[in-house]
Amino acid sequence: MPKAPKKILNDPRDVVTEMLDGLALANDGRVERIAGKDILIRTDLPDSKVTLLIGGGSGHEPVFHGFLGKNMGDAAACGQVFAAPSPDTIFDAAMAAHRGKGILFLYGNYAGDNMNFDIAAELLEEEDIEVRTVRVNDDVAAAPPERAHDRRGIAGDIYAIKVAGGAAEELDTLDEVERVARKAVSNLRSMGVAVSAGSIPETGKLTFELADDEIEIGMGAHGEAGIARQKLATANEVADQIMEKILADMPLQEGDEIALMLNNLGATTMMEMLIVNRRIREILDTRGVAVHRTDVGTWLTVQEMAGFSVTLMKLDDELKHYLDLPARSVGLSNM
Repeated sequence: MPKAPKKILNDPRDVVTEMLDGLALANDGRVERIAGKDILIRTDLPDSKVTLLIGGGSGHEPVFHGFLGKNMGDAAACGQVFAAPSPDTIFDAAMAAHRGKGILFLYGNYAGDNMNFDIAAELLEEEDIEVRTVRVNDDVAAAPPERAHDRRGIAGDIYAIKVAGGAAEELDTLDEVERVARKAVSNLRSMGVAVSAGSIPETGKLTFELADDEIEIGMGAHGEAGIARQKLATANEVADQIMEKILADMPLQEGDEIALMLNNLGATTMMEMLIVNRRIREILDTRGVAVHRTDVGTWLTVQEMAGFSVTLMKLDDELKHYLDLPARSVGLSNM
């Protein structure tokens, strides 16, 4: 039986509360926690703007609550570890962040999140606050193209937040911000590979089991089944498998321009990430696809899970503009 991983914690029942306190402090005054609630909010919100409310389960830091700031999210509703935020938490976050021009909900496409954000939207509409919802569904391993609405949201969340956050800062109407956010999501494709499991802090239990010589292509962030469990392969072989699936779903033509994100799921070394990046760039170069920017780092994690995901966002001038706007947050900064 696999051993529970070592963690440096206080009381495991307090991990979310203590993590949110620490995260707010790490923003050096740009973000604060609403007292007694699992909500973080910008301290520099303008008096009038479209509000971008993001959120999801804790345990995947820095997403979602690490992506607050100008040209990013305005507030984050935080759930317990690997669990959706409650409708009350979402409602309270929205009420605190609303600045008179409506609210866009942006979050990953999971059943619990969908249900709770929908309930909160109904409660807000009773307060005469207009709400729109965009769900990130970038994981090509989760469902075929004809069922893209069933796909999970994984690391594409980060690019979606960055683009939608910029749009919410610059555009004047909820209609326009929603349009840009939907455009961003429709141009995102991702897929990951699991090398070893993460764990649940409160219990120490692993989220799934993999043999020491196995990996799983396409596994989800909570241990959802992927598309192939196989023997450990080389970096080039794994990158080839992932890119084959992404590019089959997102045909790119010579001259197209993309943003590329390699996301560390928690315990993979930067050396491994960069070796994979090398291979992915070879594949894209062979196709004549231009890479506008490359982001290699740690944005959506699953505790100490080893593995990575690859995200491509096909760009046009509008998406590129919002993606590249200056931002500063614990999770991602464009300086």
